[in-house]
Amino acid sequence: MRDAGAVNDEMRAAGAWMFAGGLHAPSTATVLKAQGSGMLTADGPFAEGEELLGGLAVIRAADLDEALRWGRELARATTLPIEVRPFHDQPES
Repeated sequence: MRDAGAVNDEMRAAGAWMFAGGLHAPSTATVLKAQGSGMLTADGPFAEGEELLGGLAVIRAADLDEALRWGRELARATTLPIEVRPFHDQPES
């Protein structure tokens, strides 16, 4: 994680970093699912799969190319797959 921290430091220096953090293991998840007027509560992750969300980074990027550049840096640093997505209704800065 030292390498990921170094990339976060680079993003801070570039003015791109907004927020990053890791998540506890999927086994700590509690899933909430609306069912009619009630709510189903269940332990464990909802999604079945080998790849689960382990953390997230929120960055400010001028365009997709810049976001992908930072994503590549994080993928190299963590050696994990990185998914890059924009926010809905992203505020203009």
